[in-house]
Amino acid sequence: MANIVPDSFKQELFLATHNFSTSAGNTYKLALYTTVSGFSASTTNYITTNEASGTGYSAGGTSLGLASTCTVAQNISFISYNNATFSTATLTASCCLIYNSTQSNKAVVVLDFGGSKTSTNGDFTIQFPTANSTSAVLRIS
Repeated sequence: MANIVPDSFKQELFLATHNFSTSAGNTYKLALYTTVSGFSASTTNYITTNEASGTGYSAGGTSLGLASTCTVAQNISFISYNNATFSTATLTASCCLIYNSTQSNKAVVVLDFGGSKTSTNGDFTIQFPTANSTSAVLRIS
């Protein structure tokens, strides 16, 4: 399965629900899941079904910091996040959900890892791509 941008998020962009400002924006979180099944374009909010569990991970995941302000280059608007690390973690996850915890836990994007990833008493890190017009995690062209 591929990454999923929920239809609700697309609509909420036009309704000004999400604020991606680095100075006064909303708080975004990343939650880990054992399977991508259960997510679809109709996903609207953070869910607990199939959420990962284990040492070094708490339900709801972790807060994300934006890597840069919203930028436009080559007619593409984009943002990306700083890497997220779950330290000394023992867990398995196959995807994550980024959601807006400021706005009633509204779903932003589901990122499919392409299979199960495991950490045993080590760092489980989600490494985000460079914030640019060709590889940022969220891009609108």
